[in-house]
Amino acid sequence: MRSRPAPRPRGARALAALPWLLVACLPAMVHAQPAVPTPAAVADSEVRALIAAIGQSGCRFQRNGHWHDAARAQAHLQRKYDYARRRQLAGDAETFIDQAATRSSFSGRPYRVACPGQPEVDAGDWFRARLASLRGRPAPR
Repeated sequence: MRSRPAPRPRGARALAALPWLLVACLPAMVHAQPAVPTPAAVADSEVRALIAAIGQSGCRFQRNGHWHDAARAQAHLQRKYDYARRRQLAGDAETFIDQAATRSSFSGRPYRVACPGQPEVDAGDWFRARLASLRGRPAPR
């Protein structure tokens, strides 16, 4: 009568293949780059931060001659940004400011921002200052 070889422990076959699997993956691991945000992802993040900034500012926002609170300003600018993204017209944060957050696309009238204890300013100037702050730079003059 022949003796049977001792049974292998459960999972031994998978463990035996592990070194070969690591060797096969090594070239991909060596050439892997750390995840770097794409320019589009950076732009989207900055625009979303600008829209949130007006919503959290406590400032009033003038659009077509009427003043609105910060929450309505945020909702309005979010709709404009969503519209641009659906039509693949969204660019970087500067483009958003120049094309969507500065003036009405309906009337062409400039938007204004009035914050408590500060003089009223053009919305474009307000957003450019926030963008500079987001990027850790001094506000443009």
